[in-house]
Order: sequence, then C-alpha cells, then structure tokens
Amino acid sequence: MFSTLVRLSVVTSLLSVGVSAFTGDGTFFNPGGAFGACGSVEQDSDFVVALSADQYAGGANCFRRVSISFQGHQVSATVEDLCPGCASGSIDMSPVVFQELAALSVGRLHGVEWNFE
Repeated sequence: MFSTLVRLSVVTSLLSVGVSAFTGDGTFFNPGGAFGACGSVEQDSDFVVALSADQYAGGANCFRRVSISFQGHQVSATVEDLCPGCASGSIDMSPVVFQELAALSVGRLHGVEWNFE
C-alpha cells in the first residue's frame, strides 16, 4: 500500500511539473550557428529557446518542448540553450520563434506565458 502511494505521489508530481506555467519577458537572440548550452548547434531559423538558470535547471530541461503564447499568438519550440541574463520565468527565443509572436523591432515582450509541453 505504501509503495502504491509513493508511486502515485511521484506520478502526480511529474504531471504537475509538465503543466507548470511561467510568465515573464520574452526576448530574442541570434544563435548564428553556435553551440547552445545543451550541446547542439543552433541556427537563427531554428525553433529554439533559451531559459533562465532556474528553468534551465542545470540542463535537466534540455530538448524539452515548450509552448509560448503572447496576445493571442502561440508557437512551440525546443529548449536548447541557457539565458544567463534572463529572470526566472522569462524566455529568450530565436528570431523565427519571436516573430511568431511579434515583430523583431518590438525587442522585448512583457507578459509572455509559456509552459513545458
């Protein structure tokens, strides 16, 4: 019985992690063919994002998919980098991801919502 309760608790915890929503600023970066913190080469045209140190979690969230929304626009991307200058909850996007939400000329989006898929 105890074993079943422990397993149920672990499954419940994992499910809650998967649906955690974050809110913060959205910015963009130009990967330019460089290696990201997750170890893969990133291009400006790739649907990739960088997370704050809190959400990057030492690389534990590398290659996870995220869903990002802002003012009625939504886009999905893959975590492939660390954003050391990002506050917890904020997200740094490749130009192609950012442009799904707003023009690059905007520069910074306030109130971007995102979650792990």
